[in-house]
Amino acid sequence: MTTPDPKLSALAVHLHGQRIGVLNRLNGERHLFSFDEEYLDDPNRHILSLSFKGGAGGIVTATRPTARKIPPFFSNLLPEGNLRTYLADRAGVKTDREFFLLALLGDDLPGGVTVSPLGMDGLPVEEPRPVAEPPRTDGILRFSLAGVQLKFSAVIEAHGGLTIPVHGMGGSWIVKLPSTQFAHVPENEFVMLELARAIGIDVPETRLVPVAEISGLPEAAARLPGNAFVVRRFDRHESGTRIHMEDFAQIFGLFPDDKYGARSYANIAFVLAAEAGEAGVEEFVRRLAFSILIGNGDMHLKNWSLLYQDGRTPTLSPAYDFLATFPYIPGDKLALDFGGSRSLAEISPEQLRRFADKARIPARPAQRLFEEVRERTIEAWRTLDHKDILPADLRSAIDARIQMTAMLRSRHA
Repeated sequence: MTTPDPKLSALAVHLHGQRIGVLNRLNGERHLFSFDEEYLDDPNRHILSLSFKGGAGGIVTATRPTARKIPPFFSNLLPEGNLRTYLADRAGVKTDREFFLLALLGDDLPGGVTVSPLGMDGLPVEEPRPVAEPPRTDGILRFSLAGVQLKFSAVIEAHGGLTIPVHGMGGSWIVKLPSTQFAHVPENEFVMLELARAIGIDVPETRLVPVAEISGLPEAAARLPGNAFVVRRFDRHESGTRIHMEDFAQIFGLFPDDKYGARSYANIAFVLAAEAGEAGVEEFVRRLAFSILIGNGDMHLKNWSLLYQDGRTPTLSPAYDFLATFPYIPGDKLALDFGGSRSLAEISPEQLRRFADKARIPARPAQRLFEEVRERTIEAWRTLDHKDILPADLRSAIDARIQMTAMLRSRHA
């Protein structure tokens, strides 16, 4: 891993291999993104982000410079937490010098975006690398950030352990290593996603893999006991080609630090109603109900995303980051406001009505969806074989939480 040139002042931004604009580093550590005219003039252009969509459906081209940080869409492409800290240390830059971090990681960003350095003459410093990466087919998972040797401190995360990209088993995956603070987080997330799958929610392929079976991990990480949680990347085809995506922090033009509380679940539903139609709203409400039922307090803006399978039409991505957080954090609350409350204790009909009114969606169908998800979740949990993976104390806590929802249903009936 090499340190970016400190004189670097421009990055070409590509979407599916086509250059669409330039991110410039200006004097005073300000940053400004501008679209290329060729992209703006293309009536069949692929969508970069709904945050650039104007009121009449066109593209907002008058953007403001951002100080020190790069614009929110690009800031949200970068890793967070200890992985960012470590990569910045390795590159010899500060964690808030996001322009250089983007230059460093620009070949393997989420979705369909890549970036490459431009010289003082505006020409590429080097030829853009291929956008497709041939998948591994040998059945071995390999840590993919070549040259990175993680320190043990980089493995410690609050909830799910360090999250890293890997290749193997015929595709691209995201691996969450075990947390050194909370027990059995990988098993928890695996079982919650299997429960979601059982009630008809669209979730990606997932696995539990012993940490010892992941090749290329640094020694400290490889010594972690137990399983890692592995989820297939839904922003990559099996061939390795990219599918563009963006999360709701990007859609709302917010920096990652504002992923909690700056918007509400009703705000997300409102966008989905306008961009993904009734089906998108229904799936969102279904997932929101499920997340509340299992006691998941971490469904912030970056845990909801849109995919652009055809480059232009947004659809809700498969569900991810379903985790019962309440056993680890007593009194945990919802990440965002839901109908005037962030309580995980119970959801009242009045709260649902306020949520629906703010989202400008019909309240009665939302209430029916909540009841449907409640009933399906109770039944699916009762027969779910995967729950036996959980240790007894964690299984009992989740069981008590789900059974409590049945009592709440009878109280409001």
